[in-house]
Amino acid sequence: MADGTTTADGATTADGATVRDVPEQQRYVLEIDGQEAGELGYRREGDAVVLDHTEVDPHRRETGLGGRLVEAALRDLHDRGVRIVPQCPFVVALLERRPELAALVGGSEGAGGPAR
Repeated sequence: MADGTTTADGATTADGATVRDVPEQQRYVLEIDGQEAGELGYRREGDAVVLDHTEVDPHRRETGLGGRLVEAALRDLHDRGVRIVPQCPFVVALLERRPELAALVGGSEGAGGPAR
């Protein structure tokens, strides 16, 4: 996966990036060469997962890692058939810019909107 894609199954990409779900902490963690570089926090509400906070190490911002973290989490949740509710402003903005990712969420219309 030298193209910069990141998976949420713990697989490491060619650039050393790994995204994994840590359900006991309700967050997806992005690691670069074993060092935590970002997280996407969530909470469970019934049959849905609400994505409520994204944070990337300040020294690694503006490098696309936040988008890669969110994309990996969205693909993982979608693949597991989980209803996704985006509330984090970063996630909502990313979905507005990337229609292929918005399709993973289905009918979601951003914070508080209907979800798949």
